[in-house]
Amino acid sequence: MRGWAAEANLPVFPWDQLAPFGDTARQHPDGIVDLSIGTPVDPTPAVVQAALRAASDAPGYPLTIGTPALRAALVAWSVGRLGADVTAANVCPSIGSKELVSLLPMLLGITGKQVLIPALAYPTYDVGARLAGCEPVATDDPTQHDPSKVGLVWVNSPSNPTGAVQPAPELARIVAWGREHGVLIASDECYLELGWEAEPVSVLHPSVSGGTPEGLLALHSLSKRSNLAGYRAGFLVGDAHAVGLVVEARKHIGLLPPAPVQAATVAALGDDAHVLAQREVYRARRSLLRNAVEKAGFRVDHSEAGLYLWCTRDEDCWETVRSLARQGILAAPGAFYGAAGSQHVRLALTATDERIAAAADRLTA
Repeated sequence: MRGWAAEANLPVFPWDQLAPFGDTARQHPDGIVDLSIGTPVDPTPAVVQAALRAASDAPGYPLTIGTPALRAALVAWSVGRLGADVTAANVCPSIGSKELVSLLPMLLGITGKQVLIPALAYPTYDVGARLAGCEPVATDDPTQHDPSKVGLVWVNSPSNPTGAVQPAPELARIVAWGREHGVLIASDECYLELGWEAEPVSVLHPSVSGGTPEGLLALHSLSKRSNLAGYRAGFLVGDAHAVGLVVEARKHIGLLPPAPVQAATVAALGDDAHVLAQREVYRARRSLLRNAVEKAGFRVDHSEAGLYLWCTRDEDCWETVRSLARQGILAAPGAFYGAAGSQHVRLALTATDERIAAAADRLTA
């Protein structure tokens, strides 16, 4: 046994377990419809591609905190879109939002504490807590926990996987609890601009925050809204002291968003037209797929926002995955996101129009 080969204490990477079902789905005569992962398939906006090309001559190291133009764009977007009261001291670009989901407790220097995560949640919140030497604790209500044991609270609205939207009063209640006890609240808001049956609100909106970012961090990603998953473009906005801790740690680690990506982010945040156009593409796919799954006997729960349908036939999720795979459709089992998801599957809207139509045809045949 090598002395350095200690146990990582990490769960098995969930999607590895889907491989056999993917093999089954690929045997369908018309090929697989992969709705298991929310990876964008539509083109990156032309305005963003042009900005990336124009900034491609980048021989020097980029700034961890971002160029002045990027910081200005992050502030302007946060003020205009989120209603946040922030300055350049409150923002920091990141290498996608998953970097922050997985590393935030460590970057903040939190260790030996509980990290509270939603009962149904993206698995990386759990991983981030473990990497920092913290204990991940799944909960439906963080305010019911002993604050002296808690180092960080994650909220996620709109939710991945369920698409549920937390109302402003509910978020405000959690924020008030966090401030009362000196516990930082981190909000993953990557799907904020994809509300369908409810209007998502940021923790930095005055109706939640009271007009100050104190004790709050909000994470945002350009992957979904702008089809920039391949660029790895995200950012953090909120409490200036917490942002400063993250910036200092990232400087030491060398987490530097590439200079061309920083320029592309400025262009993406400055153009609303492509966001609105992409919303309509997803709206049409969502309508078609939702009608099909309901006709096929599924119940769609929550799913008021985001890029997923949270579906059930009140059976074990792996049985649903197996059944759909025989139809050439690959779904994510709800068990990936917590025990409460054991009878649901998550279907992503991030497939082409042709593949979504194929899935709808197979479900209603």
